[in-house]
Amino acid sequence: MLNEPTLEKLQALKLTGMREAFEDQLAQPATQELAFEERLALLLDREILARDNRRLTRLLKAARLRIPGACLEDVDYRHARGLQRPQMAQLGSCQWIHHKQNLLLTGPTGTGKTYLACALGNQACRQGLSTRYVRLPRLLEAIHIAHADGSYPRLMQQLARTDLLILDDWAIAPLTASQRQDLMELIEDRHGLRSTLIASQLPVEHWHDYLGEPTLADAILDRLLHNAHRLPMKGASMRQTTTTNKEEADQ
Repeated sequence: MLNEPTLEKLQALKLTGMREAFEDQLAQPATQELAFEERLALLLDREILARDNRRLTRLLKAARLRIPGACLEDVDYRHARGLQRPQMAQLGSCQWIHHKQNLLLTGPTGTGKTYLACALGNQACRQGLSTRYVRLPRLLEAIHIAHADGSYPRLMQQLARTDLLILDDWAIAPLTASQRQDLMELIEDRHGLRSTLIASQLPVEHWHDYLGEPTLADAILDRLLHNAHRLPMKGASMRQTTTTNKEEADQ
């Protein structure tokens, strides 16, 4: 009971990690034999861990990853998709994000672009970097609505501040003139300040034609490509491969 005021003060200060660690120490007589400095260090370590875990939870929730459980540790290198472990380890370090560089994932449908994009987004969150996953068609629709309801400046500001913006399904549908302009504004706001990851079935060399209007296409691609890492993926659809392997295993 003598320790109850201390526990209440820790809770009032929102030091929940330290509070839980202190309760654990009280329940374990062996910790009473430790020096004060050692016990304090254990309390501080627990508080730091608790804060890191809460921050990671917030970042992952805000990221809205399409595949929340995707992680680099589970990337499958058995299929010939052009993925190399050293390259993935380098990307997993997130140095390209710290250096405000971009990443372009391209390849046929089913080769795992979305999974890999989400795995890299997960890794960014682990390193304390704000992340947002969104399909480009859905984002352009949201921007269109924002123009109408007056929330456009706030939305664009949020997107501009995000450390890693993942744009999936790039070039899956034609762009209107207003969508091209919105895309230009988005890329311009982030250029040299934040990192953008693009996942697309369309090879990079065809993006200029996709963007359409030559002047805007030149401006958008100049900002996207000059500091970008490229990861062209290849091979048959992993969905088909997985189905085939399962059927063979069942025979």
